[in-house]
Amino acid sequence: MCVIWGIPYLLIKVALDGLGPVDLVWVRFVIGALVLVPIALTRVEVGPILRRWRWIVAYTIVEMGVPWVLLSDAEVRISSSLSGLLVSTVPLIGVGIGLLTRSGERYDWRRILGLAIGLVGVGILVGFDFSAATVGSIVEVLGVALCYAIGPLIISRRLSDLPALGVIAASLLLAAVGYTPAAITQLPHAWPSGEVIAAVATLGLVCTALAFLLFFALIAEVGPVRATVITYVNPAVAVTLGVLLLHEPFTGAIAVGFVLILCGSVLAARAAPAPA
Repeated sequence: MCVIWGIPYLLIKVALDGLGPVDLVWVRFVIGALVLVPIALTRVEVGPILRRWRWIVAYTIVEMGVPWVLLSDAEVRISSSLSGLLVSTVPLIGVGIGLLTRSGERYDWRRILGLAIGLVGVGILVGFDFSAATVGSIVEVLGVALCYAIGPLIISRRLSDLPALGVIAASLLLAAVGYTPAAITQLPHAWPSGEVIAAVATLGLVCTALAFLLFFALIAEVGPVRATVITYVNPAVAVTLGVLLLHEPFTGAIAVGFVLILCGSVLAARAAPAPA
């Protein structure tokens, strides 16, 4: 899972050579839906999902519809390495949302310290690549991280009693249908290269359909809390692939920023000890 959800940043960068951001995510939605919807129909009761359609739509928008397009558009201007590192702030943002909404969780000094350390790491990363040309893309990727932090809240508070496979399959189908009009009007005039087609196919089959199936199996095996450990390794995979295959720069700012974000996320995501 660490590898499968660490390579999309590289694949998006490659796919953007032949497709626009909207077309790219639309094809990914379609491939994922074609694989997962038939599987879900054989394993999941449709009725409960249809009755919760409003929250399914909300989850689709927050977890897929908005962030996947923002991420693809951002990578037109910034490196896949920086994108992966900025998305790794999801645990930090999740803690920040918990503090603002007073979710009932306990936030001791360790979690607050972790949040502060992680934010310093983000500041170092943003400062390293801050310019008039990239500021909009950086904001887009931070918006992606915000969406990824909100999505699990919708699942845990409104959809936790529904089968995850059914929710994801329904979301992919909704997103595919919703983006069809815009995607059709922006289709490329020339057939994409084989490299672009391979990147998009891998995004849809491996990083979407297979990834969600494996993630469900992982959660069943080790539980939802331990499964989130992949969040800490994904950015390292993204940076490594970006540097080795796309020849993106690996600077001291990237190294320091990654370490601070990783340490901050680990501290911030730790459950506070129960009161004595």
